Amino acid sequence: MNVGHVLRQQALLPRTVPLLIPSRLLSIVPHIMSTPAPPSEAPHVPIPSRGVDYRGKIVLAPMVRSGELPSRLLALKYGADLVWGPETVDRAMIGTEQRTNPRTGCIEWTRTPTNTQSSNKPNVESVIFRIDPARESSRLIYQIGTASPEYAVQAASLVAPYVSGIDVNAGCPKPFSTSGGMGAALLRTPDLLCSILTALITNVGVPNNIGISVKIRLLETPELTSALVNQLCKTGIVGLTIHCRTTPMRPRERAIREQLRMIADICHSHGVACLMNGDVTSRDEGLSLAQEYGVDGAMIATAAEANSSVFRTKEQGGLAPWQDVVKEYLELAMSVENKWTNTKFLLSQLMPGKSPLYSPIQMSRSYVQALSLLDITDAEIVKRAEATDRALGLDCERITKADVKRQNKQARRENQERNIQKKRALAESNGQTERLRSPSQERTKKQKAQIAAENAGFKDVAKGALAVAV
Repeated sequence: MNVGHVLRQQALLPRTVPLLIPSRLLSIVPHIMSTPAPPSEAPHVPIPSRGVDYRGKIVLAPMVRSGELPSRLLALKYGADLVWGPETVDRAMIGTEQRTNPRTGCIEWTRTPTNTQSSNKPNVESVIFRIDPARESSRLIYQIGTASPEYAVQAASLVAPYVSGIDVNAGCPKPFSTSGGMGAALLRTPDLLCSILTALITNVGVPNNIGISVKIRLLETPELTSALVNQLCKTGIVGLTIHCRTTPMRPRERAIREQLRMIADICHSHGVACLMNGDVTSRDEGLSLAQEYGVDGAMIATAAEANSSVFRTKEQGGLAPWQDVVKEYLELAMSVENKWTNTKFLLSQLMPGKSPLYSPIQMSRSYVQALSLLDITDAEIVKRAEATDRALGLDCERITKADVKRQNKQARRENQERNIQKKRALAESNGQTERLRSPSQERTKKQKAQIAAENAGFKDVAKGALAVAV
């Protein structure tokens, strides 16, 4: 999720997209367990001509920072069937400018921040979302963070012609999402969630011939989960992903899979594909779990963040060495001119912390430096890195906060020395012979307190300081 671009909740935006909301209000489904019809009696929800069927797929989960373009391309290269983009808030997209990068061919939605502190700061324009139409459009699902049918339609309409599906995030438990009524907060407002899905299907999915789906979490009881899934499946969605944890649960807690078969049966009774998410570590495990619990596929998150080759089966080679994965990732990141801070973060996930190269890579400031540290000397790759650094402004010397702090410290030291020299010159001109000490020779307060403590017979420095004060 692009947190930095989330606008305040009370900000008003023009609602320029007409919505075709059914006049009949969605009825509240009673919280009781349902008895779904056998899958054979329920036909599949038709997949639009430009959409994709989630059945039989092992896919990349939507992840903050780890779901940006180069990570998605790397997952596809290693065998992911579909990739989800990171949750992007609707109002962050509304008002952006669309452009095609002439160097990379990527389509980018950008905006210039209005709260930048420095008007002469280079590259202040921010890329809110970026896609590679040639390499991912037919397998990319755009995930939206929203709490409004109107805003959802406005934002999704911008990217719909270039993706294969729109997914609504109704499972993110982070405060930056739930505080705005988005993410997991939508689980508490099922009628609002259904109205968002209905609006997207009618106004975005149908006109663009793509499917609409939703990603949710478990509720407190199987009865509540059952009622919610039934209600969502009646909207006309093509797929539902269930994260096998409740909203309060953290990733370190084991996923709860006991309700999976029930959820899959409900989805199938409506003809909706069902994906599972939570503690899936590889393609092989995902396929095995899908068969065990009767779901249609699996979504991989954390394991893919650590090594994208988890999408390969054992027969295809299994996990690749991290060095190979890092090299592949760097090449893809350079090919799309990925922001260096995001690239460096992903390198920290792909590289083992015990590697002697880990810390130097985290201190590097450009693609050229990273290649040098990793001993990647291929002339073509190095040339591409130099071009990428120029495009991103990484080839010029940059001053960091640490540099500024170091420069200020040096300036203060030099200023103190100049003052000492002036005092010494003044003393000599007045015939004073007392030698002036430099700042390094002056006793510190701590040293004085220690001396006072010793003279007063105290062993505790604090008592000595008190004795001096008395």
